[in-house]
Amino acid sequence: MTLTTSRSALLLCARQELTLAVRSRWTQTFAVVFAALSLGVALSGYILSGGSGVQEFARTAVSLVQLVLLLVPLTAIVIGVLALAPDRGAAELLFSQPVARWKILLGKLLGLFEALIGAQALGFGASGLVIFSRAGSDGVTSFVALIGGAAVLTAVFLGIAALIAAGSTGRRTRALAVALVVWFVAVVLFDLAALGVASLLRSGHASRLLITAVLINPVDAVRTGTLLAIEGTAAFGAASLALLRFTGGATGAAVVLSCSLVLWTVVPIGLAARRLSRADV
Repeated sequence: MTLTTSRSALLLCARQELTLAVRSRWTQTFAVVFAALSLGVALSGYILSGGSGVQEFARTAVSLVQLVLLLVPLTAIVIGVLALAPDRGAAELLFSQPVARWKILLGKLLGLFEALIGAQALGFGASGLVIFSRAGSDGVTSFVALIGGAAVLTAVFLGIAALIAAGSTGRRTRALAVALVVWFVAVVLFDLAALGVASLLRSGHASRLLITAVLINPVDAVRTGTLLAIEGTAAFGAASLALLRFTGGATGAAVVLSCSLVLWTVVPIGLAARRLSRADV
């Protein structure tokens, strides 16, 4: 099979998955909910501080960080598992085609990534237009940094979804349950556990634990990287400040966080492709 034919097969799988994902009610619901919440955050402006009006891009980006960290991983891993863990009949038909399974997997992931980025673009675009029309373009780079963080988080959790779904043909419910547990641990439980354990340790050991926690949890890595891009060191918590001291500054922290997120994107997809190639479909 030539390189052109191989690329065509991958792109064909991506296009088919993109079409299916766009038609999916899950993706459509995510697009509507994300757009509504993003608009709500942008329009709420200074209400919590007793003021009125629309916040500029930088303040809105900071307000949207937590929404992105909660919603984007959940939708990516749920939609990813639902799409990548097909029924046995559909899987037999799909994998009987003369195309390598890893190419099918990459194509489907590419299509899902495009669909979810498109859904997020609706939310970011709607809130961005409102902010631009009422507050100007100040701080727009911070908003772009948040969009980049959401895209990275989408890629990471689609990779994790692929790893969960690989070899789970005909066991979609079980794979979905595992995905929800992974999301809860990564987004909710992990930080609480890390801070709780760190509070029982001496300062040096606590700092090392918090640094490790930031690097091994992709949600924390994206949160730290995004806040670093938006506000520098102004909005950092204990774990992020420990990472900054360890890396010697913002540049070192950015490099370390980037390496962590690249590994979190590549390794799960590689393991998923390996597991899928050995699966009895």
